[in-house]
Amino acid sequence: MRSTLALFCASLALATPLATPFAAMAKAPDYAAAIADPKRPADAKALDEGRKPAETLAFLGLKPGMKAADIVTGSGYWAEIMADVVGRKGKVTGFEPSQFTTKPESQQKWHALQARRPEVKWVSYPFEGFGAPSNSFDFSILNLNYHDLYWQSEKMGIPFTDPAAFVKALYAATKPGGIVGVIDHAGPAGDTRAIVDKLHRIDPAVVKADFAKAGFVLEAESPLLANPQDDHSKNVFDPAIRGKTDRFLFRFRKPR
Repeated sequence: MRSTLALFCASLALATPLATPFAAMAKAPDYAAAIADPKRPADAKALDEGRKPAETLAFLGLKPGMKAADIVTGSGYWAEIMADVVGRKGKVTGFEPSQFTTKPESQQKWHALQARRPEVKWVSYPFEGFGAPSNSFDFSILNLNYHDLYWQSEKMGIPFTDPAAFVKALYAATKPGGIVGVIDHAGPAGDTRAIVDKLHRIDPAVVKADFAKAGFVLEAESPLLANPQDDHSKNVFDPAIRGKTDRFLFRFRKPR
């Protein structure tokens, strides 16, 4: 009996690589399934080619069961994909500035997003006053919006905002060992606020310095979304470059 059991265990070990136990296999992220979810609207799927969501989330390290945040979620593009990846054992919170959710032209879209994805926790907050309970998130993403912390717009109701206060609050909300992914339009060096106001771009070195000052560690950066043909001189909404800007992709981590 013992010899039969030993033979069975040996054959099982050979069939299942030691580096990939059954539990790990069961929890492997299925990015493709998340992206293929039929609940995703067509206009979101149209952005997939340029945003490379599967490759981006794989690089950043989003996994099932994580508590994740999509900050300045906009249309909910990342929050919807992330909700499918983290699954029922995880949770996604989509944060959107109240300056955008309370405008009549955006309220309908905001309410429709909440109705379409009730499994996501949707939070409206003042753009200049981001906050979340300490150690809330294993993972956060900021997609093409960190530069806006250096932006001011009377028309949009965006007051002067302190990026250092935002990153400090994000650091507090991130669990020890947690990840923050930052994607943004690469811009030239110089007066950051003036560059953001003119081009809606930001010097990658500014982002690195801001996060380092708050205590984050830059763990890795990827050329996945880079475009060397973009010379950083055009406004990101210029038709000649819109959707094709040179974007940097950083993975920051909060030390344990």
